[in-house]
Amino acid sequence: MEKKSKTKQLPLYIQVSELLNREIAAGHWLPGDRLPIESELAATLGVAIGTLRKALKKLEEDDLLERRQGSGNYIKRAPGGQAIYQFFHLEMLSGGGVPTADTLSVTLDDDAFVLRQLNLPADGKLWCVKRARYLNRELVAMEQIWFNHRHAPQLKPKDLHESLYLHYRDSFSFWISRVEDEIDCSTAPDWVTTPLLLAPNAMLPKVHRRSWSNEGVIEEFSFTWFDPAKCRYFARWH
Repeated sequence: MEKKSKTKQLPLYIQVSELLNREIAAGHWLPGDRLPIESELAATLGVAIGTLRKALKKLEEDDLLERRQGSGNYIKRAPGGQAIYQFFHLEMLSGGGVPTADTLSVTLDDDAFVLRQLNLPADGKLWCVKRARYLNRELVAMEQIWFNHRHAPQLKPKDLHESLYLHYRDSFSFWISRVEDEIDCSTAPDWVTTPLLLAPNAMLPKVHRRSWSNEGVIEEFSFTWFDPAKCRYFARWH
């Protein structure tokens, strides 16, 4: 499926640095570990050496990485800040994957169930965002995301960044500090199965997520349907 994005895209080297940041935060690499050699890591991520080196330079500037001449790149410490993809929990079946997203639609909604999840009054208004989610440029999941209409009186797909958490921080003056996920399986709607090239009414894993802001308010509720033949949900603790 060719990706025709309406969404503000992160530069590729930022996407890669955020992916590595997320992998370090998840304990995939620990302080003191040496990263794979640059040519191997670039090939694994499917990016040019130059792009990878810009990503590594950013991690070094963020004091997460130490580059030792003639030896390689070593993890200096685990991230302590708010990485853009800190709470992103999908990865390729082989591990990792550079995440991107494309906004398909932005509409007004008044879904009673979602209003309750966000602790909003029954007559409240919501923005509903539908997105396609990619890993290494392969379509793996579809997302439906809601947040309070009061944050933006007008909103179009081109207004949104591919990282909504970054958009919240830059445009809505809050950031996501914690999330709660529930996972089940359910029949996916046609707008999910069609782009994923799956049979109508296919049964798919579905992530229900509540996201809290730095002020302790539930600011976002979302559903993510993902294709288990292409990716998996993961969580690591260390």
